[in-house]
Amino acid sequence: MDEIVSGLHAVTIHIRDIQKSRAFYRDVLGLNEISFSEARNRAVFALPGTSTFLTMHIQSGDEGGREPGTVTGLILRHPDPAAAIVEIQRRGGTVANEPRLIEFPGVKFVQGVIADPDGNEFVISNRTD
Repeated sequence: MDEIVSGLHAVTIHIRDIQKSRAFYRDVLGLNEISFSEARNRAVFALPGTSTFLTMHIQSGDEGGREPGTVTGLILRHPDPAAAIVEIQRRGGTVANEPRLIEFPGVKFVQGVIADPDGNEFVISNRTD
């Protein structure tokens, strides 16, 4: 069977306030903003080390999809999640779960969870496998 999925182009999240979200992703997470459209209430950021974009926009009434503040499970990588989360807090970000050591047979990594201004959650992890 041929592949159904051949890659990941972008992850899109719905937000309530484009300016608050832009400030969070740019100033707190340090992501590079690729484009912004005030008319469309849409911003696009590069995810370091990937060709994948993180896009966000204000959800229209008939658009469907997940409501702002309900995204969870997107895992971002950093070699020292505890240090990254301290810096995110220093920059005004919200920590949903403090960093902790996770152990499975043959695997150890640290992860914590942060939230954007709408409550969308992102894991920061040093897991590489």
